[in-house]
Amino acid sequence: MASEENEISKTVQDIEVETTDLQNKELENKEKSEDTGDVTTNECDSSIDTRQKVDFKVIFNKQKYDVTFPIDETIAKLKSHIETLTGVPSAMQKIMFKGLAKDESTLNDLKVTNGAKVMVVGSTLNDVLSVSKPSEKEIKEAAKSETSSKEPLSKLKEHKKVLDKYGKPDDALPGLKNVKEPLPPTPVAGMCNKSGGKVRLTFKLELDQVWIGTKERTEKLPMNSIKAVHSEAIVGHEGYHILGIQLGPTEASNYWIYWVPAQYVDAIKDTILGKWQLF
Repeated sequence: MASEENEISKTVQDIEVETTDLQNKELENKEKSEDTGDVTTNECDSSIDTRQKVDFKVIFNKQKYDVTFPIDETIAKLKSHIETLTGVPSAMQKIMFKGLAKDESTLNDLKVTNGAKVMVVGSTLNDVLSVSKPSEKEIKEAAKSETSSKEPLSKLKEHKKVLDKYGKPDDALPGLKNVKEPLPPTPVAGMCNKSGGKVRLTFKLELDQVWIGTKERTEKLPMNSIKAVHSEAIVGHEGYHILGIQLGPTEASNYWIYWVPAQYVDAIKDTILGKWQLF
């Protein structure tokens, strides 16, 4: 009997030891699991974008898109995001917010706030590819223009005749050579066309239009319909340019404007075309 009792006592002790070992292992596994869980949580937390964001509307082609974007991101980054929404390649976009926004500017730089409206001007690749082909007459006239393009524009017969006949308009704005300025808040006036008629340019950014005004009428042109903008300083009057707004596929369709103040030429080009030009 004593022998049986000893064996039973030993068995009970072994069971208690095994139970204790199992409990210790379970406790260790639990602690390891908790430690691993903490690391995973921390890793997840670190991937969360905690930057300040701003909610605003992007308007393109009369459609509105709700956008939430980090306020410290650049316009270049915003263009990439807008491309996914509208299909307009970022290189073909112009972002308008209180004027033309530069790629390197941030939303914070531009003071974009919640509820603001940001306009996008541009064309999808399908729009670009659908541009009509030039006629034979336009091709011939363009070739003729290229042949004579070695001479300064102001020395070419068609332009020299206008400059000599009409001269600089009395109300021409002061022209500044080697200076770049943003567009003034008022229309750019004091210029003339090929017939000597007075011309003013008004930029309607909210409509994506440039208005060419004369005494007789005002032409309201969608900016994305303008293929190119050409310009060159007037020899002897370098504070002013001859500027051609290309309305068709070739340079033969230029609408020429004379005595454009040189300081506004780059701003005019950027506003109409942005930083891209396909033709």
